[in-house]
Formats: sequence, C-alpha cells, structure tokens
Amino acid sequence: QKDDSQRLLKSFNADEKEHTFTRNNAEPYTSQEDMVLEESESPLNSNITAFALKAKVIYPINQKFRPLADGSSNPSLHENPKQAALPNQVVETSISGSLGSLSQGDKEDGSSSTTIHSTTSDDRFQARAFLKVTSFPEVLTCESFDVKLCLCSLILKDLMLLDTELRKEKRVMFIRVLKIYFTDFYSKKKITDDFFKKILLIQENDFEELQKQLDSRLQNTEMSGAHNSEYQTVEDLERKEREYSEHVIDDMEAFWKQTDKAQQAFLDQSKCSSAKATKIMMDLTEKMIAVESLLSESQDLRATDIQERLFNWELMVKMIDSLKSYIPEECKGRLNIVSNILDHLTVKNNLSVRQKEELLTDLHKAFWEQLAHFSNECMQQSKDLILKRLECRAKKKEEFRQRQEAEQESLLGKTFLYEDVHSFLKDYHELVEKYQQAQWELEEEDDCESTEAVADLYKELYYKACHALAELVTELFLQTLPVVTGLSVGECELLKEEWQENLVPQLEKWETHRQKRWKLFQEQLLKEKELWTVEYALSAVMQKHLSEKQEKIIQGVVTRLGCLSDESVKYVLQKHRLLLCSVLRRLTLRRVGMAALARMRLSRKKSLLQELSEQHTLQKGSSPCQDEDQWQLQKAVESHIREEEEKLEEETQETNLEFHQQLVTEIQEALQFLQQHMEQVIGQTLLQHARQEAGKKSLDDGQDFKERLVEAAVESVYGTSNNISRLVQNYYQQLGKITEDYEGKKLQQMKSFQAERNERIRLKKKQENELTLKEKHTKGLLNVSSMVHQRIMLQQQKVLSQFELQQQIRLESLKQKLLGLHHLGTELENQLREAEQDFMSELAVLTRVPVTVKKQPSKRSKPAGKKPKKQTFHTPESAEKDENIQDPHGLTSGSYR
Repeated sequence: QKDDSQRLLKSFNADEKEHTFTRNNAEPYTSQEDMVLEESESPLNSNITAFALKAKVIYPINQKFRPLADGSSNPSLHENPKQAALPNQVVETSISGSLGSLSQGDKEDGSSSTTIHSTTSDDRFQARAFLKVTSFPEVLTCESFDVKLCLCSLILKDLMLLDTELRKEKRVMFIRVLKIYFTDFYSKKKITDDFFKKILLIQENDFEELQKQLDSRLQNTEMSGAHNSEYQTVEDLERKEREYSEHVIDDMEAFWKQTDKAQQAFLDQSKCSSAKATKIMMDLTEKMIAVESLLSESQDLRATDIQERLFNWELMVKMIDSLKSYIPEECKGRLNIVSNILDHLTVKNNLSVRQKEELLTDLHKAFWEQLAHFSNECMQQSKDLILKRLECRAKKKEEFRQRQEAEQESLLGKTFLYEDVHSFLKDYHELVEKYQQAQWELEEEDDCESTEAVADLYKELYYKACHALAELVTELFLQTLPVVTGLSVGECELLKEEWQENLVPQLEKWETHRQKRWKLFQEQLLKEKELWTVEYALSAVMQKHLSEKQEKIIQGVVTRLGCLSDESVKYVLQKHRLLLCSVLRRLTLRRVGMAALARMRLSRKKSLLQELSEQHTLQKGSSPCQDEDQWQLQKAVESHIREEEEKLEEETQETNLEFHQQLVTEIQEALQFLQQHMEQVIGQTLLQHARQEAGKKSLDDGQDFKERLVEAAVESVYGTSNNISRLVQNYYQQLGKITEDYEGKKLQQMKSFQAERNERIRLKKKQENELTLKEKHTKGLLNVSSMVHQRIMLQQQKVLSQFELQQQIRLESLKQKLLGLHHLGTELENQLREAEQDFMSELAVLTRVPVTVKKQPSKRSKPAGKKPKKQTFHTPESAEKDENIQDPHGLTSGSYR
C-alpha cells in the first residue's frame, strides 16, 4: 500500500505527454514500436522502471493509471481527443515525454533497463516524414525529435541558394566582359554598330534561355514526388539533391558551349588575324579564370559560415528544448514531494490509502489541465510571434534586393574600357558580397532575437505553471486536508512549510542535473564540429588530388602533340584550368551537401543513442549503485550502449561509403564532360595550326617564277632536245641518289632505335628480377608484420610505378624516334631544294634565256601622263639572285614531284 502512491505518481509521468505540450498531428505514421523508440527513461523514475522489469510486471507500462489499493482500475480520466492523422503521419509527442521509456519496450526479460530496439538497423527512420521549413524560426515550434532533420534541410537550402547566386554572378560577369571587348573593337571601327548591338542581344537572349531551361528542370525536380507539400522525407531530399546536381552539371556544359560559340562569333565577325584571335581568346579565358577564383574563394567562406550556422542553430534549439523539458520535470518533482507528505500522513493513519489516491488524482488532474492550457497558449503565441518576425524579415530582404538591383544597374550602366576589366570584376563582386553579407547578418540577428523571444514565452510559462501548482498545493493543505484528516489548520500550515523546505534541495539538485546535461551536449556538439572539420579537410585533399591529376594529364596530351606553338599550348592549358576550376567548385559544394545528407540519414538513430548515453551518464553520477543487482543492471546497460554504438559506427561507415561512391560517379561524369570539351578545344587549335602551315606553304611555293622560266626555256633557240634531256636525266639521277641515301639513313636509324629499345627492355627485366628476388627475401617478414591491406597497397603501388615507368620509357622512345625522323625529313627537303635550284640554274645557263624579274609596284601613285620604265634583262645568275631575294624561302619541294 505504501508503494501505491509512487505507482500513481508514475502513471502521471506517462500521462504527461498529453497534458504538457499539445502538438500538431504532424509526424508521419509509424508502428507502435516506433512510438516506443521515441521514449526514454527519466532519472526520476528509473528505479521504479528497473523494479518493474525485474518483477516482470504484467500490466502495460504505458497505462495511464495503475490498479488502486482496492483492486479496482482507474482508467484515464482526461484523454484529449485526437485529430485524424494525416496519411503517413502519427501524433507528435513532447520532448519531455520522449525521455519516457526507451527502457519500457515490450521486452519482459529484464536484461536491460534501457534499450533502443537496435535502432541502428531500423530503416524506417529514413522513410518517416518531417515538416518542411523555410527558415530557422519555424524550427522552434517543430517536434524536437525532428529538429536536426529540419536544420540540415535548411543547410541544403542555403547551399543551393549559394550555388544559384554564384552561377548568376558568373553569367553577368561573362556577358559584361564580352561587352567590354565588343566596345573596344567597336571604338576602333573593327565591327559595325548593327553587329555590335545584334551580337550582344543574341548572347543575352541565349544565356537567358539557358537559365529558363535550368529553372524549368529544377521546378520539375521539386514538384516530382511531392505528395504532401508540408512534409518531406530524407529519401526525397537525397533524390532532389542528386537530380539538382545532374541538372547543374548539364547547365555548366551548356554554358561553356555557349561561351565558346559567342567568342567564335565575335572572332568571325571581327575578321582578326590568327595571332590576334588567339590573343583575344587567351585574354577572355584569363578573365574568366579570375572570375572563377573570386567565386571559389567566396564559396569556401560562405560554405564554412553555413556549417558554423548549423551549430549555432543547434545551440539555440537546445536552449528552447531545455526550457520545454524543464517545466514538466520540475513539476513532477514538486508533486512527488506532495506525494511523500501524504504517504507520511497515511502511515500515521491520518489518511486512508483511498483518500490519498483520490487527493493525488484530483491534484494531478487539475494541475495538468491548467498546464496543458498554458502550454497551448504559449505555443500559439510562439507561432504568432514567429510569423510576424518572418513577415518583417521578408520586407527587409525585399528592400535589400531592390537596393542591390539599383546599385548593380548603376554599375553595369557605366562604360568600362579594355584596361578596366579587372577593376569591374572586383567592384561587381564586392557589391554582390556586400548585400549577401548584409542579408546574412540580418538573418542571424533575427534568428537570435526570435530565439530569445520564444525563450521568454517559455520562461513565462514556467512561472505560470509554478504559480498554478503552488495555489493547488496551498488549497490542498489549507482547505482540503483539514476537512479530510481532521488536522488543525496550523498543523496543515506546517505541512505546507515542510513541502517548501523539501523543495529547496531538490531545486538545487535539478539545476545541477541540467548543467551536466548542457555540458554533455556541448561536448557532443564539439565532436560533431571536429567531424565536419575532417570532412572539409578531406574535401580539400580530394580537390587538390583531382586538380594535380588532371593538369598532369593535359600536360601529357599537349607534350605528345608537340606541333603547337607556345601561344596555342598556353591557351589550351588556360582553357583546361578554367573548366577544371568550374567543375571542382561545383563538386566541392556537392560534397558538403552529401555530408549534410549523411548526417540526416543517421540523425534519428544517433539522437536516440545520444539521449540514452546521456541519460545513463547522468543517472550513474546521481545515484551510485548500492547492491549487486543495480551493479549488474548498470553493466548490462553499458554493454548494450557499446553494442549500439558499434552498430551505429558500422552503419555510419557504410553510409559514408555509399555517398562517396555516388560522389565518385558524379566526378567521373563531370570529368567526362571536361574531356569532351577539351577534345573540341584541342581539335580547333590543331585545325587552326594546320591552316596556318598551309598558308605558309602556299606563300613559299614560288610557282610563278617556275612557270616564267619554263616558258622562256621553251621559246629559247639555244636549248636542244638532247642537252635538255641529258640535264633532266642528270637531275633525276641526283634525286634518286638523294632518296636512296635517305632510305638508307632511315633504315639505319630504325635499327638503332630498335637496339636501344631492346636494351631498355633487357635492363627493365633485370631490374624486375632483382626486385622479385628482394621481395622473396622479405616476403616472410612482410607476411608476419603487415596486414593484408598493407600488402595490397604495396602491390598496387608496385603495379602503378611499373606502369608509369613503361609509359615514360615508351614516350621517350617515341620522342627520340620522332626527332630523328624529323631531322632526316628536314635534311631530305633541304637536299631536294638545293638540287632543284641547281637544275633551274643550269637550265637557264644552257638555254641562255634572260629571265626578267618583275619588281613590286610602288605603293605611291605614278604622276599622270608618265609611263613606267621598261624592266631590264638580267643574266640567269642575277635573275636567280633577285628571285631569291624576293622569295627568301627559295623553291620548295612541290616542283620535284
């Protein structure tokens, strides 16, 4: 009978979920097991729970009221009617109730007083929906169990907004830089006014069309799968983030194709020389590299601020959550003291057990009803307050936007010269950053003020609850007890004073308990910060590795081509660097988003385990073990926590590996786009180089001189058929000798190359044999002292080093072969050219044909009425000399074919 009051008090702990904070029916549907997962044991009732488990109590632990002393059952007296749940929704519970009974599952073996039913293997968490929020103040009224999911969804929203702003800024900068170049050419009258306006309008329209297409695809992604616009799941967010990344990569590819198209159209219409066109392309690429550098630096800073904001949000949410749980916990303690006093009266036979239970029932019912009313008022006031503050924030952000647009239009309306490009880029970027920072500070200030305002409301709720409970207790002691027990008012007054005195040490104990809980939370938050820091460092290492690897690849490609000019090589490397910077910047932001998604996927399970561990730590510090049973129970709990931590760590690694593989796949797709684009750039560069070489040959042919010499020789009377045939035959014999010498030298050189290659292969095999012997010598030691993965890594490094060595040897051999053949070809061409010149000179001497050399006409106009002087005839030698002066390259190999 003495324990009946404790069980009665225990019943109200379970009832608290319905009467402290009435929530919206907004959480998705789960089974009864999921409801049990949301409860954990309070330090105030842990001993009772342990007793119930060991005693194998058969009545439901979550029953509202325990059987009374006379054996009758008192069901719930004041259950709140529940609204019909939404599809895939269940009724939410308060944070104070979520600490109720992680230990009170449907196990009856009493193996552990705290179990989370192996939450790390429960995939139903990921499918549960949570409320969609657009700003942090809305999170303050959400179910605390889903707070981290809401906060991470806001982080993803901020990252997406950052990406959109940077993409818009890049496009504006490119169009403006292109306009500056157009203006420079227009001022020099190299392009017409109509073309100047037309090409600008075309480019602006094309980029606007690209943006519209991207917006349309993103809108379709947002709307797909949205069965309920107010709620979302982690799976939905993962899908949307993945599709968003794909659309952005496609848009990036379309953007760079459009920029190349705009540059080519500009060069075609401006009719620049090849060298001038290459210089312009290099200048534009250099400016866009500067733009990417500015955007990358800004993105890194903003991403770091976004991650830091997440932890600030968690601190503010935890503060509100502590205030929410502070009220029911303390009120339960106050009621517990009242119950102890009534137990004392029962022992003295001043009060029967039934009377005591009826008094406690009436007291609890009256108090929890008042607290539920106050809580509903507080919640409604919080929502109204947040709604007003969000409306005010939206107005301020709109003012910022209008002022930013006005300043941007003013800056873009200015005329910038070609020399002012860097100045424009710096000014525009600083303008954009200024308003972004102002908006960021506005949001942070409003978040803090909203949190403080909501905290004040819950503090007011605490004072109301304490005052209401004090009035009910005063009524119980000074009005009800004198009538029921027959005690005097003075004696009842002493009982009230005893209640107040016993309350003081309990308040101190609860305050110490809350401080310990806050300290544990800060330690846990610090650990999560360290994990984010490690993730950021890994991202930087990945970016550096990809950058170095891609630069090495493009350097190898350009080196193997070998025929491009230095300017062309520089342009190709610049273009590759620009595209690589753009790709890496996008992938870095994607990696941060994946880290947030991984955090969301494990959030609920990690929260349950953290609450369980925190509860056990606090209980262990506040109530040391006094007997062997408690010691065994504590050991069982610790063992179970370690087991769940291992499971969670294993699942964390699997989740990180899954996201890493997904990131690697997206990196490969992005690099495939980069490779295809660079193939086009290199192809265009090679085509331009081939056209330049063809133009040079057409200038060096000297075909006009040969045709004039042939005509003069035919008309000459000194050249006979025999001597000219003999001269031609001698010329052909000389050509045959030159060709034969060339083939012999070529064959000899190929044999030399083969011998050198065989020697390299022999030396390489010798080195491999020595390395194999060395490995056999150390194999036994390696098997003993090294792990399997270390041996695998060593073997991988060995294979890669051998492959790189083979590639290097092959490349050096090809280089030497190419240089040797090029040298022989140059020598052959020079010999053939000399033979041709000798033949032409001998032909002119044999036929005694005077050859006239036509001088270049003067650029100055001749005076009217004067005829130009006749050209004088020269000897063949002088004619040949003058012709060589006119055509310094001499006769090419085109004639001897």
